[in-house]
Amino acid sequence: MIVQCNKGMAMDLETGWTLLLFVAVGFGAQIIDGALGMAYGLVSTSVLLALGVPPAQASASVHAAEMVTTGISGGAHAWFGNVDRRLFLSLVVPGCLGGIAGALLASRMDPGLLKPLVLAYLVLMGLFVLWRGWRQRVGTRSARFVPGIGAGAGFLDAIGGGGWGPMATSTLLAQGTPPRQTVGSVNAAEFFVTTAITVTFISGLGFRFGMVTLGLLLGGGLAAPLAAWVVRHVPQRGLLLGVGVLILTIAGVQILRLPGG
Repeated sequence: MIVQCNKGMAMDLETGWTLLLFVAVGFGAQIIDGALGMAYGLVSTSVLLALGVPPAQASASVHAAEMVTTGISGGAHAWFGNVDRRLFLSLVVPGCLGGIAGALLASRMDPGLLKPLVLAYLVLMGLFVLWRGWRQRVGTRSARFVPGIGAGAGFLDAIGGGGWGPMATSTLLAQGTPPRQTVGSVNAAEFFVTTAITVTFISGLGFRFGMVTLGLLLGGGLAAPLAAWVVRHVPQRGLLLGVGVLILTIAGVQILRLPGG
């Protein structure tokens, strides 16, 4: 009886520490996302892969947690008039379709084949975030190729577990679109894209909301009130560069650990 009790206590302790680890991941990712308006998925997925979570499960867990944070964020942007209806509608439908296609592909691919592709994608996104940190462009021009941008961002977001914000927001801002309406419209569309991806993963993987998702949700919820403070006190350029280096470092270490690496 004593041995069984000790084993049970050890399992509970291990489970508790594991949950706290995922809470910390969600907390840190939400702090960064709150300061930049992006990178929650990229940071969370990078760390989850490093912790040994399979790529498809990592993406599904991150998107399930993001349904709450993106819903709150998108609603707030709509309330404050930051959403351009035309831009939103041009993004949301192609984004959902691209996200569904990416989730279906990710749920059916061999994890051994998917992980190198996801890591390669994270390297590209890390370089993209670094580029965004060095060169920030602001303007008032109309966006071009918006449906294609939405479809591509949704597809890559589902495959890589993150990237909707960096891909959609950065591409639109690089064209010279107004920052406030761009960020607001992309965030509002993200809730629907994230929901479509999550539902697809549930149907394709029989995904269950487990400890990873719970930890990310708790961590993100705890960090949300602090995000406004981070925005006011941390230079965005420095944070972008730091996030880019973090993603590249984590992805690089994981690439070296691949068979034959």
